[in-house]
Amino acid sequence: MARTVVPEAEALLDQEIKVLDKGFVRLVDYLGGDDRIVQSARVSYGAGTKSYRQDRGLIHYLLRNEHTSPFEQVVLTFHCKMPIFVARQWVRHRTARLNEISGRYSIMRDEFYLPELDQMRVQSEDNKQARGEECLDDATARAMIAEMDADQRAIYDHYTQMIEKGLAREIARANLPNSLYTEWYWQIDLHNLFRFLQLRMDSHAQYEIRVFAEAMAQCAKAVAPCAYEAFEEHVLGSVKLSRAECEAVAALIAGKENPLEGRPLAIFEQKLSKIQAAEPAKEIEQAVVQPQ
Repeated sequence: MARTVVPEAEALLDQEIKVLDKGFVRLVDYLGGDDRIVQSARVSYGAGTKSYRQDRGLIHYLLRNEHTSPFEQVVLTFHCKMPIFVARQWVRHRTARLNEISGRYSIMRDEFYLPELDQMRVQSEDNKQARGEECLDDATARAMIAEMDADQRAIYDHYTQMIEKGLAREIARANLPNSLYTEWYWQIDLHNLFRFLQLRMDSHAQYEIRVFAEAMAQCAKAVAPCAYEAFEEHVLGSVKLSRAECEAVAALIAGKENPLEGRPLAIFEQKLSKIQAAEPAKEIEQAVVQPQ
């Protein structure tokens, strides 16, 4: 069977999608597309055995009912460059294959992440692991960014000096900060990529990994547009209700009082008000630059 060629994906191959100040996502290769999902589901090798409408309906049926194995037949390979602290969140998704640049073999580059002013925000009061909506005043934020920059330069100078004095690279690298940029090749099947995107494109995910997820979503949409459409419809644009929340919906439909209160009620109301935006959030749009 001939290799699946998707024109939209071919146009993206080896094109850097700029992310953050020095990072990028690059689609290196892909295997399969929407056709592969359909063929796998039907255990068929014949191309065009069904109409586009029927193929689209099948893909939506598979994703809606969580028949995941046909989506595992599609594989994407990325070359990514990101700060180390982003990579350490990213690597929690263990259903991928990766090969990262090694500080034992290579001299690490003098490239560090510096946040933009609008990301210099206060600690959230209701989320222990996230930033809040309020930004620091410009003067304070600029001073902190300048301090980060100076610290990074000083630490990198110490790193190179230790190497010049004969210290092994694998020891000298131990002093480098989490803001240092690293690179890797990352290969994953479409089912597990969708799971990554579901978690990392969520508004609760850290901004610095969300922008990478948005860039990778562009690639997934190019490789398998129908599957990505189904993913948007049945995953990104949907909400999952607990048993108590289902009972609350039934009560509201019956004209009865909502039995939920307190924090469970707040979560329920947040789910009801969820609207899948047609365009990415403004801050994401600014951070992810389309390839030329």
